[in-house]
Amino acid sequence: MTLPSALRRLPLRRLVCLVFLLLVAAWVAGNWPVILSGLDELRGADRNWLLAAVVLTGACWIPVCLLRQGTVMERLPAGRLFASQVAAGSANHLLPAGLGAHMVTLRFLQRCGLSTARSVAALALYSLAQPVGRYTLLLTLMAACPGAIPLGGLLPAEYGMLALLLLIGGLTLVALALWSVRPLRGFVQDFLRTALTDARALHARPSRAIALWTGALAFPALQACVMVTVTRALQMPVPTVDVMIAYLAAGIVAGIVPTPGGIGSVEAALLVALVGAGSPVHVATAAVLGFRLVTVWLPLLPGALVLAVLVRRKVL
Repeated sequence: MTLPSALRRLPLRRLVCLVFLLLVAAWVAGNWPVILSGLDELRGADRNWLLAAVVLTGACWIPVCLLRQGTVMERLPAGRLFASQVAAGSANHLLPAGLGAHMVTLRFLQRCGLSTARSVAALALYSLAQPVGRYTLLLTLMAACPGAIPLGGLLPAEYGMLALLLLIGGLTLVALALWSVRPLRGFVQDFLRTALTDARALHARPSRAIALWTGALAFPALQACVMVTVTRALQMPVPTVDVMIAYLAAGIVAGIVPTPGGIGSVEAALLVALVGAGSPVHVATAAVLGFRLVTVWLPLLPGALVLAVLVRRKVL
């Protein structure tokens, strides 16, 4: 038997399913001490508030589906769209900068009949709309409650300058690459043309525009509400709006460090934000661990199982 024929006989789809599950298991094993520590801190928390946090976490998938639907003209199958976003949430914690979720969604859109160019354009619109919604919500809350938390403590000036220099350097490298590589420049021009055409068509259709921006605003709002319910479970002496501002600001700052699922960067920024909002350090630490347990570790295994099922059934 030749090597190519032997490779074709391998159950590659089953192997891919197994790889996803093994990666999740390895990640959980590596973070098991942190998980146990968080559970110990949360042992005395109000269980009703924690249950509310779990319910709200599950509800967060709904605005994500709305946002995804709002990025394409075609009507996506609701059940498979929801399942793909549950799976994407798990994949998001395996690769940095949201690449895991984007890869799952890209494959889903392609299986729904969209071309690669239009699928990538939909991902680009999603990646633009999501931070716009987060910034809009944060600025609205800050305008309503000025001086709620000292945002300057989240990102010291020297780190802010470093981030700015890195951004300028990255944009310069991209510009040089586009200028010197003609095929790449042509590809980017075609992609931008497709993306702009789709964006104009979507905003000319009210149902798609409403789905896009409702999802973009509702997702960070629900996530902030999850953070609030966890702080209430621990009786944190910080007003609700201040907790929401702390969460939204910390998420933006943590985005500067593109770790898988924001692991590490989100915890650090959120801890600083909650302490700055007036929480005792030990309560803020327990709140951050509880929030990450509910939003990351609890959905991780179900998401990985859904991902494996979708791959095996050729939905992805």
